[in-house]
Amino acid sequence: MSKIVLVIGGARSGKSDYAQTLAEASVSALYYLDTCPRPQGDDPEMAARVQAHRQNRQGRGWQTMEEPLELARLLKTLPGEATVLIDCLTLWASNLLYADVAGVLDEAKISALMQEVLGAARNRAGQVIVVSSEVGCGLVPEQALARRYRDLLGRCNQVMAVGADLVVQVVCGIPVFIKG
Repeated sequence: MSKIVLVIGGARSGKSDYAQTLAEASVSALYYLDTCPRPQGDDPEMAARVQAHRQNRQGRGWQTMEEPLELARLLKTLPGEATVLIDCLTLWASNLLYADVAGVLDEAKISALMQEVLGAARNRAGQVIVVSSEVGCGLVPEQALARRYRDLLGRCNQVMAVGADLVVQVVCGIPVFIKG
């Protein structure tokens, strides 16, 4: 059974940097599972963020895999001893919601999908580190879709936190250990 780590925090809290440092402390192969769909030309700010993340991993032994929806499937295909960093559940939940044209994605469905990811992580020998944002500590969103997203990501984070061996909240770049 692998060690599963959830690194959570607010926007620009330092969670991705902390997760990368934690992963790089391992002696195994490093895989980065990027859930961000390729930024289109109409979003240069997001393209710059993706590029900055990639540059931060250059020359450090990372193999990057892009998967916006099928995390459990991809996780099962990677070498079992490798350390895997999934960055991030925040975009994964957004991608699932965007792909949900039938409107059937609810908290039960996202919980089941998160359980699949946890199952794939548990069946690995290597460490799996998962990054996610905490979006439920602010104001209640005005629009129904934004409230639905907040609720789905909140459920996703809860399921992951319960299944993780270690939960770390990063606040202002400082890790605060919540579980494990």
